[in-house]
Amino acid sequence: MAYAIAISTPGGTEHFHRIEIEVPPPGPGEITLRQTAIGLNFIDVYFRTGLYPWPVARDLITGAEGAGVIEAVGAGVDLRVDQRVAYTVPNGAYASHRVINAAQAVVIPDEISDDIAAAVMLKGLTVHYLIHHSYPVTAGETVLFHAAAGGVGQIAGQWLKALGVRAIGTAGGAAKCAQARAAGYDAVIDYSAEDFATEVMRLTEGAGVAAVYDSVGADTVLKSLEVLKRFGTLVSFGQSSGPASDFKITDLARGSLRLTRPTLFHHTAEPGWLQRASRDLFGMIAAGKIRIEIGQSFALEDVAEAHRALEGRKTLGSTILLP
Repeated sequence: MAYAIAISTPGGTEHFHRIEIEVPPPGPGEITLRQTAIGLNFIDVYFRTGLYPWPVARDLITGAEGAGVIEAVGAGVDLRVDQRVAYTVPNGAYASHRVINAAQAVVIPDEISDDIAAAVMLKGLTVHYLIHHSYPVTAGETVLFHAAAGGVGQIAGQWLKALGVRAIGTAGGAAKCAQARAAGYDAVIDYSAEDFATEVMRLTEGAGVAAVYDSVGADTVLKSLEVLKRFGTLVSFGQSSGPASDFKITDLARGSLRLTRPTLFHHTAEPGWLQRASRDLFGMIAAGKIRIEIGQSFALEDVAEAHRALEGRKTLGSTILLP
């Protein structure tokens, strides 16, 4: 029987519970997947807690990326039964089976495992838009990337290094700093022991950085502005420590700074972007330029434990859930 792990009401992990689901046949342009691996991301926490608006009254099935095997195809679909595909869409991934729009799926290359594909779709494509669109990096520049030991941060460190960019990362604790250095960062600041703004300015000899990529939010945004050079760009793409409620537009005036708040799903909605960006991402992995670290895996039914580990900053690299 197909099943999902749903959240009965916004709040804590105690609201997770298993439900049996009926999987409808795919309609025109759709495919039915038997899922083999599901990625865990902070956006799942945002939906679970109600920080992001719920699209349903109750029993929300969250999860934004996964991989699996096609079991059925609808009319007009050029994919085949038994093909392996991966996807990233808002919500619905915490399930053994699901139906999705075929346009949202990408075929997994033979050299990429289901686990890697599930762990990398949201995070890897996030890095793609961050460094190619939100602030397109140039070889020789210096940038700052917060949460450098996380799933997104580790991919970013390797991709930035491959592009010839000097990347400074932040992470909490010696173990995570070591993990970030192994991912290609030129320098890593332990924010639990050092003031990252002071260290960035020291490392750049007072020049500051061209861009800051910030998924932390409340704890980092204002100091991130301090380390930007004139005309620098703050890319705010998450808020794991909460929303930056103290920020004011006039804070940008200190250096004619730029601020952008992008989201992945605006990019995937652009015609052709998903397939192009996925090819780039899988190509970097296949070439050995990006190595995906799956630091931990949980059974799907243990997703509450996985959320607690993620929120407690006890995870390294990517986390996957196994139906």
